[in-house]
Amino acid sequence: MIYYVEDDTNIRELVVYTLTQMGMPARGFAEAQSFYEAVEKELPELVLLDIMLPGEDGMTILRRLREDRRTADLPIVMVTARDAEADTVRGLDLGADDYISKPFGMAELAARVRARLRRSAPKKNPALYAAGGLRLDDAAHAVTADGAEVALTLKEYELLRFLMENRGIAFSREQLLDNIWGYDYYGGTRTVDVHIQTLRAKLGACGMQIETVRGVGYRFGGKNS
Repeated sequence: MIYYVEDDTNIRELVVYTLTQMGMPARGFAEAQSFYEAVEKELPELVLLDIMLPGEDGMTILRRLREDRRTADLPIVMVTARDAEADTVRGLDLGADDYISKPFGMAELAARVRARLRRSAPKKNPALYAAGGLRLDDAAHAVTADGAEVALTLKEYELLRFLMENRGIAFSREQLLDNIWGYDYYGGTRTVDVHIQTLRAKLGACGMQIETVRGVGYRFGGKNS
């Protein structure tokens, strides 16, 4: 279960609906008190926390969660205004695991949440992804295309896994850069294009499943899937 603390009803309901529809059940809270009451009853897997809230703001909630032994290790993603760099830095300093800037797209949000859940989840049951003749075995850290093993670099592997994990969702180059290389990576988006090109070449016919979405970026799923 994912908890989202956001006082804007429209944004809160849209995010909760979207995450739930994508297989990540979520609950929304307009302020701190109802959120604390829910946490007492059931610990979430992850918290999305807006900064500007009535009463206790997001920073105060973050501090309290980190000071409580029961919630000290809870994954927390802060939601900040796009131009509020100081808030972003302060949130990370207080122990936030990640941040996302408003306004955000639902695909980007879902990807960030999935990535954070994946990092915090136990590694007992690594995933197996398969589409057409393409197979990615996370336990073995191995990829095969039409039965032949494919040697990938670490970033090529992570990029392919991310796209297969979010099959059917189109991501911009910036979103892929953030999710695979990290928001503190200073290289340009051309890095993404180069890795997509090498991935397609190494995967042969199976590489056609990595589609270019004009005006957006890339997605996995379509041809041969």
